[in-house]
Amino acid sequence: MSDQEIYQKIGQLLIDAGPADAKKIIVRAEIFSEGDGGKYEFDYVNRAGELNWFDPDSRAVGDLTELLVRLREYFSVNNLAAGESVWTGCIISLGVDEGKFDIEFTYGG
Repeated sequence: MSDQEIYQKIGQLLIDAGPADAKKIIVRAEIFSEGDGGKYEFDYVNRAGELNWFDPDSRAVGDLTELLVRLREYFSVNNLAAGESVWTGCIISLGVDEGKFDIEFTYGG
């Protein structure tokens, strides 16, 4: 699976798991080094422009963890770490209406 396919799957998962009135979804993720879970914070901006949090079901969190672990492995296998250690977490921003997807990786832990 390519990195673009993984990004697309993450975006679709967040749209499906997010609140119906979400205009923007923001996820802060820290993936455990073993790849068996992580720490997450799920926020969204609703149609009125208010920032709120949401709690997706455990299946969505498990699926997201699996996708992020695959993405991290893709970076490692393809030497995309730009000389740094492989990332340990990320901040994902998804504009629901326009489908704008952004991911910022974090390093260290």
